[in-house]
Formats: sequence, structure tokens, C-alpha cells
Amino acid sequence: MSKVVLITGGSSGIGKSIGEFLHHKGFVVYGTSRNPERVLNSIFPLVALDVRNSESIEAAVAKIIATSGRLDIVINNAGVGITGPLEEIPSEEIKNNFETNFFGPIEVMKAVLPQMRTQKSGLIINVTSIAGYMGLPYRSIYSASKGALELITEALRMEVKSFGIHITNVAPGDFATNIASGRYHAPVIKGSAYEASYGESLRTMDEHVDGGSNPNEMAEAVYKIIQTKEPNVHYKVGAFMQKFSIVLKRILPDKVYEKMLMNHYKL
Repeated sequence: MSKVVLITGGSSGIGKSIGEFLHHKGFVVYGTSRNPERVLNSIFPLVALDVRNSESIEAAVAKIIATSGRLDIVINNAGVGITGPLEEIPSEEIKNNFETNFFGPIEVMKAVLPQMRTQKSGLIINVTSIAGYMGLPYRSIYSASKGALELITEALRMEVKSFGIHITNVAPGDFATNIASGRYHAPVIKGSAYEASYGESLRTMDEHVDGGSNPNEMAEAVYKIIQTKEPNVHYKVGAFMQKFSIVLKRILPDKVYEKMLMNHYKL
């Protein structure tokens, strides 16, 4: 029997690539979008879901279970980027980012766990970010929201392991998707104390995304995780130096690592 997969944020980017890959592998795939009626080219069904709205989440999960009778794999992929000097990011944008990147995945997991407990099986894959392993200048909120999701996953996987449910993180580096166009950019303010350094860092970040890896690499990585009987706690997917930066953070003195990041971002 084909396994049933739910992918949040499945209409574009990494989510779409994962959905298409798993669809071709024979999985029953459901993606989500806030406005599925606007997406005309999806090869798998899209269900209306806004991760910032718990009623929307519960309705989408109930619809999938009613249609397919079960839910085997959930991929918490929906997320948004955010950049800016912390001092200049509006509080409402900070809250919106955490609602999407952190509280949203928590609500999705709370909605699907009862069904997985009933089945005595299930797999939840939380898509985090290599940026969640370190505080990056002008990406403080993004790093914090993704890092928080990493820690939630570590805790929750121990709470649900006895029910036959597995939870893991997969942290991508920079991939060539439309995330840069969809993220919130705090404006570069003329005359701001951060004008020069933030403007330069913003150009560097956009170059990294534009030159990023093919999102199909993430799809292949997720498929391998699904095929693994006992998934690891953490997976990293991306260019070698991006993954190696996590190793360097572990072994280098804090100030040495900080200096390395500042040189990278030309600060």
C-alpha cells in the first residue's frame, strides 16, 4: 500500500521538488498552499492550509485522513525568510516569521500526532536550515526560528518514540529557489548606522541563493530518510563548506568563529 505524505508549502521551491520526486516514486502526495486555486501546474493535489492558522491546519489534516484513511509521513517545509538589522525589523514581522517557521510546524505536529499514534507508526521531517545552527548577521530572526525548531524536534522525538513515531530534522543550505523573492527584507535605510554593512550583506545573501544547489538534492535526501528504518536526529544537505561550517562552530573558539563569519559577510 502506497504511503500517504503531507508536505506543507508544496506549491513551489523545495516543497514542490520533494512532492514531485515522491509522487514519481509512487507515494500518495498531498501538498499545501494558502491559495491552491492559484496553482495550475501541480502534479499532486494541493490542500488549502495556512500554518499560521490552527483551524486551517486541523481542517487540512482531517480532509487528507478522510480521503486516504491514514497519514504516514509529514514534511514540515513551509517557511519564510527574513533579513535585516535586528534593531530595524518591525516587531510584527518578527512575530510573523516565528508564526510561520516555528509555531506553524508545532501546530502541524500536534494535529497529526493523534492519527500517527492510532496507526502506531509515522514519520515527521522538519525542514530547518543550516542557518539555524549559528547566529548569522542580518539573519538573526531566521536563524533563531529555525534553530528553535531544531531543538523542539530533539525533544519531541524522545516523547513520541514509544508510539512508533519517528521525527527528524533536515537542514538545507542555500538552494536555487524563490525564497529570496518571498522573504521579508527590512529596507536599507538611507543614513542608517547599518546602511553600508547591511546593504553589502544583502547582496551577498542573494548571490548565495541565486548560485545555490538544485532543490532536487533535497528531494533525494528526504527520500533516503523515508527509506531509513531508524532516522538520525539531524541531517544536513547542501554545499560542503556550508555543512562544514557547523563542524567549525563546534571546534573553533567562539571569537575565532565569529571573526570568520564577520570576514565572510564583510563586516
